[in-house]
Amino acid sequence: MVDLVRMTYGHSGADSKTNSLGQRPMQARVYEARAAQFLLLKAPPAAGKSRALMFLALDKLENQGVKKVVVAVPETSIGSSFRSTDLTSYGFWADWHVEPQWNLCLSGEDGMAKSQKVKAFEAFMDSDARVIVCTHATFRFAFDAIEKARGVEAFDDFLIAVDEFHHVAAADDNRLGEILRKLLAREKAHMMAMTGSYFRGDSVPVLRPEDEARFKSITYSYYEQLEGYEHLKSLGISYSFYRGRYISAIPDVLDTDRKTIIHIPHRGSAEAFGEKHDEVGLIMGAIGEHVGRDPDTGFDLVKRASDGKVLKIADLVDDGDGRDGIKAALQEETKGPNGKRDDEADKAKVDIIIALGMAKEGFDWPWCEHALTIGYRNSLTEIVQIIGRATRDAPGKPHAQFTNLVAEPGVETTVVADAVNDMLKAISGAMLMEQVLAPNFKFYRREDGDIRAPVETMKDGTVHIGIKGLMEPPTARARAIVENDMNELVAKACQAMDRRVVADDVAPEVATQMVLTDIIETTYENLSDDETESVRQDLAARMNLIGMAKRASQDGGFAEEGEEYDAEPSENLSLMNMVKRFVNVRELDIDLIDSVNPFKEGFDVASRAFDTPLLKTIQDAMISQRIQMTEKEALTLWPRIKRFRAQEGREPNPHSADPLEKRLAEAHAYIKTKKAERQRAAQSGT
Repeated sequence: MVDLVRMTYGHSGADSKTNSLGQRPMQARVYEARAAQFLLLKAPPAAGKSRALMFLALDKLENQGVKKVVVAVPETSIGSSFRSTDLTSYGFWADWHVEPQWNLCLSGEDGMAKSQKVKAFEAFMDSDARVIVCTHATFRFAFDAIEKARGVEAFDDFLIAVDEFHHVAAADDNRLGEILRKLLAREKAHMMAMTGSYFRGDSVPVLRPEDEARFKSITYSYYEQLEGYEHLKSLGISYSFYRGRYISAIPDVLDTDRKTIIHIPHRGSAEAFGEKHDEVGLIMGAIGEHVGRDPDTGFDLVKRASDGKVLKIADLVDDGDGRDGIKAALQEETKGPNGKRDDEADKAKVDIIIALGMAKEGFDWPWCEHALTIGYRNSLTEIVQIIGRATRDAPGKPHAQFTNLVAEPGVETTVVADAVNDMLKAISGAMLMEQVLAPNFKFYRREDGDIRAPVETMKDGTVHIGIKGLMEPPTARARAIVENDMNELVAKACQAMDRRVVADDVAPEVATQMVLTDIIETTYENLSDDETESVRQDLAARMNLIGMAKRASQDGGFAEEGEEYDAEPSENLSLMNMVKRFVNVRELDIDLIDSVNPFKEGFDVASRAFDTPLLKTIQDAMISQRIQMTEKEALTLWPRIKRFRAQEGREPNPHSADPLEKRLAEAHAYIKTKKAERQRAAQSGT
């Protein structure tokens, strides 16, 4: 098992420090923007989004004429995050109070019929209560009924807060998205959208561009959160292979001394081999002997085979009557005599959680050290959400790990090519997480004599980096894309990872120039060539910077030319220190960035986990998927062909053992053939 991504952070403790109002840095940033009518908060899981809403909502109720607050969450288990909360003890001027009957997530909403949910919401509308918490579905049903009876104006002067906003899409068949667009168009309600993952798994945009432009956007990056933690210092993302059934690999990848969430495969996937209950039983059997069930919590008790220790396992896969009790036991914090959380007792409450569709977004278990996910996940959003379960800061938790256990694409795999493509998707998920975990970089063109520091962290958390030769956005539209849309473009770039960007015969320029340009041109219509190129250069820099800094650290490349450098091991360097050292020593220019293929870098790291037969199987599958030469690729490779001729004194050899030289020869032959065809056409036309 090898880490595709390993991030080390500075653990400054800043994220746990509060201001005079009891607000953590992200919450203070949101509160400063409280006057905005429409607010979009992008912050990672466990960043404190629920409390950020509380501060903002109380101000809107008290000072901005808002009459009522509706908090909509995707599932009932998340509703507990918005229960009544003491804020005054920590410096704020009011407490957050939700009367129990108006937190429908805690008062049996799951068991209500649709008509009951609507009646409960209508009763709230007619009451003096100021806050209701419900699911997205209940809000949809209630809105439809209330709009029909009273008109959309019934929601004037309401604050509509939508948690886990990536469930909303701009597609016309997304009912919640349609409701929010109605409220936006009327301009009488306030709105706060919160998400920990702004790219939706089905790739439908969350907001239409014209709608998003009306939101004040607040971004608190994963990097800012993890850098500011007090205890958690590093995060690893890895995957491991199994042959046959995944149960056989459980003893190798599951360390039962670490608090772990296991997500079993989706039903109907290739990795699922039986009834979900049977798979849970086999996982427990791989750990030890089932000896009973705790009557108070519903947790299964399993005696570990290695030493006889009894482990407490919460089974969230079983959707029978006992699951509500298990969910309640997990949500209940163990407190000491002083009324505060008893860390040791709360940590000891449960050892392992096994889940299928639950324990993802909004699920709070700060002691989780390891998220073990079995089977490929096509949704990048789902991967981000699962990893977020392990990235809470907690005492005695210096490291968090995400492991994806996947089928080895070997000879026994039914379709080897499909298995290889699935494996590339898994690697692309790790690449995306590396970008999600990075600081919010902003690049600018650096000229000779520039007195600014080449790397500078600004007050808002952005990191400004100068790059020589960088084309800055020439228009307001290109500038808006670079400032607002890079997360989306990075996600699309990672999803484009396939054979055409990782095979040995692929030149870096094909990835950084041709593929990235295709993505931008497909996403945005009618961009000029200069607009497209400026966005492409920013995207290439964003995707390559961290990998280049890591490689320089591992290779001892931080030394100035002619000097020796006693390098600190790269795993001990915080991410930001690594980037600063790299940029300070090696002047960045766009040609250097374009010379590195970020996709191939990720694949090469992953391939360290492959044995020789597996690597050959993968390479053979890629060779069998040869990509036809196109005019676009040939023209992209033309500068490299000219360099090859100048350096080697000959043309690329189509029979070379070097796959890249063979590809250059194909491109050269393609160009010569096309040139001859055009000359013949020109002659015949005269």
